[in-house]
Amino acid sequence: MELVWANEDLVIAGRPFSRFPILLWDSMDSCIPANQFFRHYLLRGAIGSKRSWPSTGRALYDFFGFLQAHEIDWRDVDRGEAKSLVAAYRDYCLVACKLAPNTTRQRLHYICKFYEFALKEGWVKRLPFDYEERTLRRETGFLAHVDSSGGKAIANDVMPRSHKTIPKFLSMVEIKGLLDAAENPHHRIMMRLALHTGLRREELAAFPLTYVFDPNEARRSECNLRIRLDPFDGSGMVTKGSKLRDIYVSRQFMSELYRYATKLRGERASLSPPLQKALLLNQSGEPYGSDGKSLNRIISHTGKRAGIKVNTHMLRHTYATHTLISLQRNPASGLEPLVFVQRQLGHSSIQTTMVYLHLVNEMADEAVFAYNDELNALSGAI
Repeated sequence: MELVWANEDLVIAGRPFSRFPILLWDSMDSCIPANQFFRHYLLRGAIGSKRSWPSTGRALYDFFGFLQAHEIDWRDVDRGEAKSLVAAYRDYCLVACKLAPNTTRQRLHYICKFYEFALKEGWVKRLPFDYEERTLRRETGFLAHVDSSGGKAIANDVMPRSHKTIPKFLSMVEIKGLLDAAENPHHRIMMRLALHTGLRREELAAFPLTYVFDPNEARRSECNLRIRLDPFDGSGMVTKGSKLRDIYVSRQFMSELYRYATKLRGERASLSPPLQKALLLNQSGEPYGSDGKSLNRIISHTGKRAGIKVNTHMLRHTYATHTLISLQRNPASGLEPLVFVQRQLGHSSIQTTMVYLHLVNEMADEAVFAYNDELNALSGAI
């Protein structure tokens, strides 16, 4: 098997698809089933992110390579063995390759989607796996009513059971230490933007200058200001799956963003061609890479100076956890805490957001505080 990546010459419906995965047999002929699946699954919005192309391509490449090495036809779903071919591949990943369960789950997810597509196309008569009902860990505490599943979920029987790692987040003492260690004001405002909004790293890198305004001149009286993240408004905004969503920032923090944009950003903006769309610019005056990895390096290095192991996603976890606590302790807001955080983070499913409940329910009483108020107290002068 060979896995290759298309260049800009691959044009589908008039659009080039550089770096799109293509699977070839040893003869260099197209592996038609896999490549048809790629087009169906990756180009019709099922994933909606180019960042998933490599993992999807490699999963199918490894699976077909495994079958080829063991002389198994991928269509042989009724092979008469105790293990289905997908279960055999699962054990190969876990036992022979010693892959982490989460890595194996990711590969199996794409493989199972491939077989669901193959069944729909009539290439196989049935799926090489079954579905079973599994018991979920029940939620307790102030948002237990959100779990309407009865503690049950349907999962296919080849998937390793999921053992979710509880997200790590920073305490207020650690947040203060991190921001104090950020001597560079450009780095500091980037971290504060992450802590106030829970944006993903690629969303931070793309956050547009045009989204920043003076709330006083705009005659906005709200305490929390709504910002619409729209990948199609021409601002350069990027969101996961190119999905539009609204986020909220405090009035005070928007004022700080405005002061930064009008007083400090210019020293970097002057180093590059004018009219850069992104709020955050690197030391050359250019936007950070679209994947946001350079932001992650900055945060990690700053954390080392503060004696804290931290990355961009941990700031996202920090925002989510402390915001849930703050909303829980302020029921007068009228907001459903978990739903608010789900929408703020851009989670497609509330089940993804519910992982933070484990943190909230296990927090000590001393951790109860108004998150934005404490962050604002740490802001200092920009």
